[in-house]
Parts: sequence; C-alpha cells; structure tokens
Amino acid sequence: MRILILCVSALSLLGCQRLEQVGKAPDLTPIEVGDEFFAMTTQPMPTSNPYPRGNAEASLWSGSRGSLLGDRRAGQRGDILTVVIEIDDQAEISNSSGRSRSGSDSLSVPSLLGIPQRINEKLPDGASMNEAYATDSSSSYKGNGSVARKEKLTLRVAATILDRLPNGVLRIQGSQEVRVNFEVRELIVSGFVRPEDVSRQNEITYDKIAGARISYGGRGQITDVQQPRIGQQVADVLLPF
Repeated sequence: MRILILCVSALSLLGCQRLEQVGKAPDLTPIEVGDEFFAMTTQPMPTSNPYPRGNAEASLWSGSRGSLLGDRRAGQRGDILTVVIEIDDQAEISNSSGRSRSGSDSLSVPSLLGIPQRINEKLPDGASMNEAYATDSSSSYKGNGSVARKEKLTLRVAATILDRLPNGVLRIQGSQEVRVNFEVRELIVSGFVRPEDVSRQNEITYDKIAGARISYGGRGQITDVQQPRIGQQVADVLLPF
C-alpha cells in the first residue's frame, strides 16, 4: 500500500510539472550551467614562450595566434572549433533460407510359416498382415528477411575544448538549441579529437571524432504528443503480456 501511495504521489508531481508548461514555450537550457562555460571561464594551461631569449613583440614573424602567420586552430581548453556533421548512411541486408525433408517407411509380411494367414482370419474385415505398417512424412521450411536503413543528416555546430588529455588528445563538447514556436530542437556532440586533425579553417568532421556521441532531438508540443503517456510506459514495462 505504501509503494502504491508513493507511485501515485510521484506521478502527481510529474503531472504538476507538465501542467506548468501548458501554454508556454519550452525553456532553453542556460549556457552558464554547462561544461563549455566552465572550460571558457577557467584559466587555460600555460604555454611555453617561443622566444625565450628575445622580444616576441619586435619580431616580424611572430608565431602567436593573433598574428597573420599564427596557428588559429583550437588547441587549448576553452577554445572553440566547428564540427561538421554530414551523415549519409545506407544499408540493405537481405537473406533467405529454405529446408525440405521427406521420408517413408513400410513393412509387409505376406507369408511367414503361415502365421500371417492365421492372424488375418482373426483380424477385422479389411485388415491384413500383408502390409504390417507404412509411414510417410515430409516437412518444409522457407524464410525470408530483409533490412533497409537510410540516414542522412547535415549539420554544423560549434564545440568547445573541455580538456587536453596527457597524450595531447582534445576532449570536445558542443550543444545547440533552436526554438521555433513551441518546439526546441537540440543538437549535442561530444568526443575526442587529435589536434592535427583540425583543419586550417578550424573545422573537424565527425568521422575524425573518437567516441563520438551525436544526439539530435527536441522537446516541446510536437515531441510531447508523439511520446506515450507516463502511465502507458509504466504499464508496458510491468505487464507480462
């Protein structure tokens, strides 16, 4: 009984939270609460001076990131780079299998020292030992299966370097939210990249991201209508049939 009361109370609280959003557009996630904001506001790791014995400001060929010839690619915590997502995958799998089997067996005893004839006299009309038994069996099986999948996604999102690992690999994360009327579209990408894979345009493609996690979804009125109710989801999990 207590468990039932707790479940009802929890569902009531969830229902109240949903009622607060009635007639309102979904709120955007504050940018100050993410790991990206933390990486941008913390002190970056110190870098070595390329001119330890001279004056870097007086040099005509400065290698700093602000100079014309400097490397402006992201490489430190808090730097921003662009992730290019162009997914165009298509897969088709088709298979078929078949199996057949047939068998027959029979036994007849037309004569055996006159014994079958004596037995035939005592058998009902139509029965005879001339064909003691006969069997015939056959089975067949045929199966077909096919899978067709096609995915196409083209997106660009700015990602932030969260950390630089001891081996030099960069951990990145990017998020983007777009609200149109009462629907919010969310794009989240994260993973690990090598600094040398970042192009001179400060871009990297998704296929060069190790452990890539790409999520594209949304929340709002349309998404809410497409999702089954909480009670139905619970019932689908608990009901054994």
